[in-house]
Amino acid sequence: MKKPAATVTPNTWEFLRDPMIAPTGFREYDARWKYPDEINLPGITALGLGLGTQMHRRGIKPEIAVANDYRDYSLSIKNALMLGLMQAGIQVKDIGPALSPMAYFSQFHLNVPAVAMVTASHNPNGWTGVKMGFERPLTHGPNEMSELREIVLNGKGEARPRGGYEFVDGVQEAYLQDLVGDFKMSRPLKVVCATGNGTAAAFAPELFRRLGVEVVESHNTLDYTFPHYNPNPEAMEMLHDMAASVKASGADFALGFDGDGDRCGVVDDEGEEIFADKVGVIMARDLAKIYPNATFVADVKSTGLFASDPELQKHGVTADYWKTGHSHMKRRVKELGALAGFEKSGHYFLAEPIGRGYDCGMRVAVEICKLMDRNPDMKMSDLRRALPKTYAMPTLSPYAADTEKYDILERIVAKLVERRESGGTLGGRAIKEVVTVNGARVILDNGGWGLVRASSNTPNLVVVCESPESEAELRAIFNELDAVIRTEPGVGDYDQTF
Repeated sequence: MKKPAATVTPNTWEFLRDPMIAPTGFREYDARWKYPDEINLPGITALGLGLGTQMHRRGIKPEIAVANDYRDYSLSIKNALMLGLMQAGIQVKDIGPALSPMAYFSQFHLNVPAVAMVTASHNPNGWTGVKMGFERPLTHGPNEMSELREIVLNGKGEARPRGGYEFVDGVQEAYLQDLVGDFKMSRPLKVVCATGNGTAAAFAPELFRRLGVEVVESHNTLDYTFPHYNPNPEAMEMLHDMAASVKASGADFALGFDGDGDRCGVVDDEGEEIFADKVGVIMARDLAKIYPNATFVADVKSTGLFASDPELQKHGVTADYWKTGHSHMKRRVKELGALAGFEKSGHYFLAEPIGRGYDCGMRVAVEICKLMDRNPDMKMSDLRRALPKTYAMPTLSPYAADTEKYDILERIVAKLVERRESGGTLGGRAIKEVVTVNGARVILDNGGWGLVRASSNTPNLVVVCESPESEAELRAIFNELDAVIRTEPGVGDYDQTF
C-alpha cells in the first residue's frame, strides 16, 4: 500500500492516483473528512485496505457488510472503500443504500462479523466518513481507531488474494419486519414524521404505517441537497420545524431523524421540544415498571434526573454516567448488562430483550409508539410534565480546530478543577465535584451542572448546562462556564444561540 503523501493536493495528477488523507479524520469512534478537501478516492481505497488488514490482524473472519447513506457522493465513496476491502482479501456483502442501524442489523441478519457504513451522519453535505465495527453490536472505539490510523497513514495495508463482492438484496425489508414484528397500535396515534429529506425518508413513513400510525409527512422526499435544513434532530432549526408541523396538523407528537437514522428527536403535542435526555427519562420510567432494578447508562451531557428521579429510584434503577459517543455508550451498555443507554444527542441504545444494543432511531420510534400504547390516557405533554422540573439548554458547539481542541480542553479542565479546589463557585453555587471522565462536568451543590468537552466528530468543543432551580440560574451557570472557555483564544463562535 502506498503511504499517503503530504504533497497530494486537489486538482493535480497525483490526486487521481495517490492517497490523500488528513490524519484528523481518524476520530475517537469513527472516521470523518470533508470530501474531497481532506480525503480523495484513492485515500478511501487505502482506508478500505487498512480496514481489511486490521480484520486479518485481529483474526476476524474476512466477511463484511457494507452500506451507504443517501448523499450524492456516498456511492462513489463506498465503491472506493469496497475496492480496498477486496484488495485486502475480504468478501464484501453490499446491502446498498441504508441507515446506519440497518447496516448494524445486517451483521446479525447475514451473520457476518464486520460492518462498514459510509455516512457523514448528521454532518452537513461536504462531509463523508465511515462507521465500522468487528464485534456486534459494538463499533470501533479509540483503541481500534488508533490501530487503523497507524495502519493506513503508515502505508501498512497488505494486499491478499480471495477478495470478492456480492450484492445482497432484501435487507431493508427484513430490517423493517424485525422492527415491527406483530405489533399494531390499539389506540389512534397521529405522528409528524420528520426526515429532513435524508435517508430516513425511505424508512420512517413506511415504518409508522406498518405500526398502524397515521403519518403527517414532513420533508419525506429523498433529496440529497437537503433543501430545507440539514437533518439533525439536536439542532433547533429542525426541532422548530417539527413543532410548527405539530401545531399545524394537530398531531400527537413529532419524531425526527438524522441523516443516517441512528438518532431520534421528539416534539410533544403542544409543540414543546423535549431534549433527548428527558425523552430518555420518560422511556426509562416506563421501562423500569416492566423491568425493575434495571441499569441505565446516560452520557455526561445528559440530565441529572437519571440519578435523582424519585420514580426511577422507586423501581430500583441504577444510573451510570459515561463518556459521550456512540461507540463508548454501546460498549458501556454491553459491559454493564444495562437495559438501555441514552445520549443527549438522540442516540438511544436499547439492549435485549428490547433491541440488540446498537443505536437505532427507528427502534426508538417503535418503542415510543409502544409506550404511548401502554399509556392510552396520556399525551406526550403529560409525560413531559410528570418529570421533575429542570432547566436545560440545547447543546452548543463553539469552534475549536481539530488539531488544537484537545489541548484547549485540557487547559480548561485544569482551570475548572483548580476553581473547585480553591473553593470557587459557578453560577453562584458551590462546586460539589468536577467529573473528568469526558471533559469536565462541574456538579454544583444543588444538583445543577455545566459540561465542556471536545467533540469527537467535528472541530468544536461541546457545552451543556442544567439547573434544577431556574432559567436565571441556568444562564448564570452557562455565562460563568463560557467565561472560563473564553480564556482560550483558539475557541471561536458558537454554532447556535442560547
